[in-house]
Amino acid sequence: MKLPTDGFEFEVVAQDGPARCGRLTTPRAVVETPVFMPVGTQAFVKSQTPDEVAATGARIILANTYHLMLRPGSRLIARLGGTHAFMGWPFALLTDSGGFQVFSFAHRRKIDEDGVTFRSHIDGSEHRLTPERSMQIQAELGSDIAMVLDECPEGTADRLTVEQAVRRSTAWAERCLAYEKKTGQARFGIVQGSTFVDLRLSHLETLSAMPFDGIALGGFSVGEPISEMYRALSDIGPRMPIELPRYLMGVGTPIDLLHAVGAGLDMFDCVLPTRNARNGQALTWSGRVNIKQARNRDDLSPLDDRCDCPVCKSFSRAYLRHMAIAGEMLVARLMTQHNLYFYADLMRRIREAIREGRFQAFARETEKRMREQDEVGR
Repeated sequence: MKLPTDGFEFEVVAQDGPARCGRLTTPRAVVETPVFMPVGTQAFVKSQTPDEVAATGARIILANTYHLMLRPGSRLIARLGGTHAFMGWPFALLTDSGGFQVFSFAHRRKIDEDGVTFRSHIDGSEHRLTPERSMQIQAELGSDIAMVLDECPEGTADRLTVEQAVRRSTAWAERCLAYEKKTGQARFGIVQGSTFVDLRLSHLETLSAMPFDGIALGGFSVGEPISEMYRALSDIGPRMPIELPRYLMGVGTPIDLLHAVGAGLDMFDCVLPTRNARNGQALTWSGRVNIKQARNRDDLSPLDDRCDCPVCKSFSRAYLRHMAIAGEMLVARLMTQHNLYFYADLMRRIREAIREGRFQAFARETEKRMREQDEVGR
């Protein structure tokens, strides 16, 4: 167990091989892990009210430093009481550092040893992001967990480029820790190294010696082969600090989560369930469902007969398809609600399987069914 500091505590309560269940206590919520965090990039989970997100069982969500610094601005949010009050979310909130978004706009930024200069994707205005500025913005946002600023190379980057990103990320992590800590805000370090496992393990050792409240793996699912990500996670995950929460950033599909939990990871986020829902795709225990397919035109069954969410209890595939074809905005809300419920239920059943010592069998059976019954592309 990590001893309580500033309202935070993490405890591993069950383990089945590398897979583990934990309890992350924050000032605003107790979060059971493994956990999937819905993404509220701009201080809202698209199409959902905070009450609807909470009704899925979510007790922690993620917001984005880059987007909120540009609009409406972290100082305005601070004057309005912080992100929790601003968006009406009473539970835990994690903010990423903005680094990934800056680096994903490669044509809009220039990186140096001190930080990054970039142009806004909104209006082209120039901005400067340094480790200190990122921590200042996250303090103004008032999140419960703040991520350090790091450099995220592409998944196909060469070793020299990745080595440079690891070195710079280490220097920036030290500067983030040196910045005055906001009371009630935990800080997580981010391990880089692409799929070079030796670089990952070396960077992990360096960051683990620093006084972080959690350790994250960044720079996965950014263009590298999925099989390479799984291989690297299986090598790295079990070697991460036992006493700290382990966070895999930006991943992923339900099958990705099964593999990552099996490697010992605890926390996850991804835009996939909300983004795919807006494009008419539901995630289910039988794989993906494209609601616009003709097969659903007269299908009175729910999206998933194993799901107890309000959408599956109330609406047929035929009706959801009708709304999607008609361009009705309600279908995006309903599909999003279902996908968030599904992800929450997936994590709940994963935790149950770990506690009962049957995670590996559960993961194999679940992945097999999702692959064999997947409707998309058939």
